[in-house]
Amino acid sequence: MKRGIYQHYSGKHYQVIGLSRHSETLEEMVVYQSLYDNYSLWVRPKSMFFSTVTHEGKERFAFICTSLEAPPTLR
Repeated sequence: MKRGIYQHYSGKHYQVIGLSRHSETLEEMVVYQSLYDNYSLWVRPKSMFFSTVTHEGKERFAFICTSLEAPPTLR
């Protein structure tokens, strides 16, 4: 999985920090940070992070660029 900037299907941007594992189930989790408002940290199962949203068939999160590239205009 690529670290970098992803766009949620709603249009907001997030930076993927890396992968972790759930302490009990060992399920892979994506650790990411919102790039708006309070820049809060989030975790989501990797399988859910890369799932397709039924609303308009979009990917839940689409890769935009690596952290080293110029990020898009953030919301």
